[in-house]
Amino acid sequence: MTRIALCPGSFDPLTHGHLDVIRRALSVFDEVIIGVARNARKQPLFSVEERVEMIQHALKDEQRIRVESFKGLTVQYAAQCQASAIVRGLRAVADFEYELQMANVNRKLNPDVQTLFMMTSEKFFFVSSQNIKEVARFGGDISALVPEFIAERTVAKLRGSTRAQTK
Repeated sequence: MTRIALCPGSFDPLTHGHLDVIRRALSVFDEVIIGVARNARKQPLFSVEERVEMIQHALKDEQRIRVESFKGLTVQYAAQCQASAIVRGLRAVADFEYELQMANVNRKLNPDVQTLFMMTSEKFFFVSSQNIKEVARFGGDISALVPEFIAERTVAKLRGSTRAQTK
C-alpha cells in the first residue's frame, strides 16, 4: 500500500522552509502531493497556476511529488487524493495553536486522515511567504530564503505591481 501525504498551503511564494518540510515528508511517505490552495480570503501575489508551475520547477527532479491546486476543505481534498496524512510545517508556538485547532477540526470531519506536524529546520524557522514579500517589496535580498528563480520572479512581480500602483 502506497503511503500518500498531502502538504497543503498557499505557497505564495514557495520558500526554502516549505521545501525543507516537503523533502522531509518524502522520507516518511511514498508520495507527497503538494496542494496549492485556492483561498478567496487571500490576495496572492502569484496566480494559482504560477504557484503550481514554480513548485513543479523547484521539485522537477523528484519523481514522488505531485503538484495540484484545490479549493474547499483540505481534509476533503486529502481523502479525495487517498492521502492518509496532512503534513503541516511548524515554525513557532503561534503556528502550533492554529494548526492544532485545524487538526482537531479535520479529525472530527474525517478521522481516517491524520495530521503530521513537522518542525521547520532552525535554518528557516523565521521564513514565511508573507515576510519574503515584505522584504522584497522594500528592496531587501531574498535570495537566501527562496530558490533563485523564485526570488527573481517575486522581485519582478512586485516591481510590476508597484509600477501599476503608481500610474
